[in-house]
Amino acid sequence: MNDDMASLTEWLFTLTKFGEKNGLENIRELLRRLGNPQNGLRIIHVAGSDGKGSTCALIESVLRSSGIRTGLFTSPHIVRPNERIKVGGKDISDEDFTRLALLVKGKIEEMRADGLRCTFFEAVTAMAFVRFREAGVEYAVVEVGMGGRFDATNVVSPEVSVITNISLEHTMYLGDTIEKIAFEKAGIIKPGVPAVTCNTGLALEVIRMAAEDRGSPLTVVSGAECVSEDPSGSTVRYHGMEWRVGIPGGFQSVNSSLAYEALAHSGAWDRVRDHIAEGMSGAAWPARMQKVDGLPMVVDVTHTAAGMRSFAEDIQRVYGRVVTVFGLLDDKDLTHIAESVASMSDTVIITHPDSDRALPCDCIADAMREHTSDVIIIPCVGDAIEEALRIAGGRTVAVTGSFAMAESAFLWLGKRGCAHISHL
Repeated sequence: MNDDMASLTEWLFTLTKFGEKNGLENIRELLRRLGNPQNGLRIIHVAGSDGKGSTCALIESVLRSSGIRTGLFTSPHIVRPNERIKVGGKDISDEDFTRLALLVKGKIEEMRADGLRCTFFEAVTAMAFVRFREAGVEYAVVEVGMGGRFDATNVVSPEVSVITNISLEHTMYLGDTIEKIAFEKAGIIKPGVPAVTCNTGLALEVIRMAAEDRGSPLTVVSGAECVSEDPSGSTVRYHGMEWRVGIPGGFQSVNSSLAYEALAHSGAWDRVRDHIAEGMSGAAWPARMQKVDGLPMVVDVTHTAAGMRSFAEDIQRVYGRVVTVFGLLDDKDLTHIAESVASMSDTVIITHPDSDRALPCDCIADAMREHTSDVIIIPCVGDAIEEALRIAGGRTVAVTGSFAMAESAFLWLGKRGCAHISHL
């Protein structure tokens, strides 16, 4: 295999076949062989089901606005794997990605000779920590990939642990109840380290118990209010303060309040407190109710029941009823997601994103027809978008359901020459 970016990316994806492991031994060994690059970083660690990427982006934006050199590690990527690792708000270069992948590949092949195997996510997590160390990152904002307790990122010693809203997701790996999933997410809470969450009910009970067991002071965000919203963002009021959030969607009121509390409990607070408004308004995060310039089209990655409920409410407040292009991956709450999609849609076009985990169109259509009769199946995402735009006749088209749907939409836009889309 060549050592160019395409070949190394292909090699990285071959690692996924080794599956998920219940343990951190292999990532710890990989990092040890790389000199433990995660040590010495000041880290804010973020887990959850809904809004964790946006919350990470908001925290990072405020840190960066204050002059702090930042690293940001998120997942999954939408179009290019470089998106997962940012320094100073910018994706790492192809050259850096290639160099880091080659470095990590060498260590993983050494481990394989010793009978140890690593996953794709463990590899890119290690790449991120190496790059952050190289770049002299002062604060790294690190998003959990899945769960928390056994996630590859859970080798860090953070200044603050954040848990965003918890929904039923990845039930094959995390459990089939909110309590079981919350237990996994709460695994990122470290002894004595402040924790911040917005959860309520059973999820909060589990998180509170974990925090008490570990002597971690817990802040529960409540009372965040979306004062107004439009296609470019929203105005948030929280405990007498008010700021503008540059990421669209009413739920950013909660995400930005989580970001505020995370920063308030970090060692960076004295440096960032006067940059909250600047950082919140300057934050950007792709495919979160993202309006496409020049087309009546919104792209969003929402894929949980709670997230889709909020998305449907936001869409109707800002755009009214829409034509929706919808595809979903497996182990999601199809029944409740379909209900929310139908609630905001005049017509729903079911399609099949480019993923081995995509649910069959017929399966989604059957669930959707429980809530609306205006359902069309068009398997090709690009064809589905074109038909949606034709049917909409100038009204808004919403493309949603998964990161894979967003990727397909951005690739389709790229073929149309829409170079203004950030991922092209």
